[in-house]
Amino acid sequence: QVQLVESGGGFVQAGGSLRLSCAASGRTFGSFNMGWFRQAPGKEREFVTRINWSLGTYYADSVKGRFTISRDNDRNTVFLQMNSLKPEDTAVYYCAGGPNIAGSNWRLYDYWGQGTQVTVSS
Repeated sequence: QVQLVESGGGFVQAGGSLRLSCAASGRTFGSFNMGWFRQAPGKEREFVTRINWSLGTYYADSVKGRFTISRDNDRNTVFLQMNSLKPEDTAVYYCAGGPNIAGSNWRLYDYWGQGTQVTVSS
């Protein structure tokens, strides 16, 4: 019912910035909770940030103050602005969403994008 497509990943040096986008299909997007997760090789998928239907936001401690999540419901799009990037931010970043989600565990999310690679060099 819902398809998510991420874009905007790339290669940057430490201290640089990237802006990720997640385009969603479906007319129920506005009622969805949306989140960003990331997964590095050999590591488990981890929560990065999320935004709920009322625009409340939540961040992992590791990115708080550096990353900002936002959404444009008219365009069915969620964004992730990443500043002051560090090598440890290197991972595949996934957009996820679903209705009635009130948590940061990836298992709570019903719909997922294919992921976009973010690589940060030292």
